[in-house]
Amino acid sequence: EYMGFSGFKMKIELCSFSGFKIYPGHGKKVVKTDGRVFQFISGKTESSHMMKRNPRKINWTVLYRRKYKKGQSEELTKKRTRRTTKFQRAITGATLNDILAKRNQKPEVRKAQREQAIRAAKEKNKVKDAQRRP
Repeated sequence: EYMGFSGFKMKIELCSFSGFKIYPGHGKKVVKTDGRVFQFISGKTESSHMMKRNPRKINWTVLYRRKYKKGQSEELTKKRTRRTTKFQRAITGATLNDILAKRNQKPEVRKAQREQAIRAAKEKNKVKDAQRRP
């Protein structure tokens, strides 16, 4: 909105090609035969539009500057990425204390436990096999 000399608000249009503000009394409005309305700030923007130029590829347009993130560094400092924090939680079938105790065990002890568990499982399988065969 724009306050004129008389005190009432006047509408500020945006240029259909460049994206610049068009204040009252400036620019040109073009209505196509299909009813679409375009506002242009200058002959330069109008002729570029008529030549079917892509405003995203024209360096001085707002769309180009937005696409390639130009001139935003002054307003916005880069967002800090949040570091992910490691968090320990109990798993089904093992409390947090069990997990921590297992982690703090010496590798030899853990290896011995694993071998013992494997031996027990093999024994169990042998017993099952023996029951199945006869």
